Amino acid sequence: MTHHPYQYVTLRCVPRVEREEFVNVGVVLHCPAEDFLDVRSAVDPARIRALDAKVDLRAVEAALAAIAKVCSGEAHTAFGVGERATAYGSRAQKDDASTRFGFLKAPKSTVLQPGPVHGGVTADPARTLEHLLEALVL
Repeated sequence: MTHHPYQYVTLRCVPRVEREEFVNVGVVLHCPAEDFLDVRSAVDPARIRALDAKVDLRAVEAALAAIAKVCSGEAHTAFGVGERATAYGSRAQKDDASTRFGFLKAPKSTVLQPGPVHGGVTADPARTLEHLLEALVL
């Protein structure tokens, strides 16, 4: 059984960005050798509302759905993937799993933020993603 390196980020719901408090709501895992990029998520409304009773849970769910579209390659320029500004104008950007993971792991100051990038090795990226969801989110 061959093991391949992977990277992942935990997705954090940060209802009040200025307070820097968060609840883990998902995990994005990227394994380039397997051309694997996917997300798993689970929203616990009570945990999130403990940080902010007025949080818009539909917006959190919509952001997670958008991330799933980025992972699957269904989202392009609407989510910043596809074209990139350079010092010489703009140029087309590759739309592959590595590029999409790079977009998803970039720091953001929004209600849904990626945590630090971590890594490991796996023989089964999908199973590892499920394990990370259970260990870090559920």
